[in-house]
Amino acid sequence: MATGSVSLTKAMWRGFLGKCPNCGEGHMFGRFLKVADSCDHCGEELFHQRADDFPAYLVMVVVGHLVVPAILAVETAYAPAVWLQLAVWLPVTLFASLALLQPTKGAIVGLQWQIGMHGFEAGKLRREAVAPVLVKVNTRAA
Repeated sequence: MATGSVSLTKAMWRGFLGKCPNCGEGHMFGRFLKVADSCDHCGEELFHQRADDFPAYLVMVVVGHLVVPAILAVETAYAPAVWLQLAVWLPVTLFASLALLQPTKGAIVGLQWQIGMHGFEAGKLRREAVAPVLVKVNTRAA
């Protein structure tokens, strides 16, 4: 179950790994990019997410910034044939994009969950209400 407050970094990391941002145990995705309605471990509602196209834009930026300089470096150093460039870089781009898409979407959903975006506000208020209050106790007797 949830242990009170979950940091933004932890929620996004759990999402990146495809786990529930609340408990870190249940699965976030029912299919490749379909977020489950709720966590199968703690029951946290996840259907409120509105990641839309943002994960795809982030993946395009990251993959583009990795692949394009690599293409230019190979072209400058070796000048291979165009067919060879296409045969290498198209699959690399495709696989890198597919490999990053689900983790990126999970991280975005973790971000939305932790900061209470869209329909996640009620859950955030509920989590904050039941979060344990830390009290400093003076152990020295006067």
